[in-house]
Amino acid sequence: MKIQPLEDRVLIRPMEEKEKKLGSIIIPETAKEKPQVGVIEAVGTDEELKKIVKVGDKIIYGKYSGTEFEIDGVNYLIIPKADLLGVLKD
Repeated sequence: MKIQPLEDRVLIRPMEEKEKKLGSIIIPETAKEKPQVGVIEAVGTDEELKKIVKVGDKIIYGKYSGTEFEIDGVNYLIIPKADLLGVLKD
């Protein structure tokens, strides 16, 4: 299924956080912080937004940004341009 974000929004697939082990301490899922880095899967129709980011870019976004949903077992976020904080460059 393909999703096309509208206007100044982007579709993001959050990157999985690498699990850290601290001895025998187990951290429950509810206590883990949400990832704030993701990969852009689709860009909305806003021309200014298309000049800033493109599909495949790794971006940093606000901690509580966007609307979460799941399709075919994959988690996604739709986030407005105002909540994009930066693009990660290699």
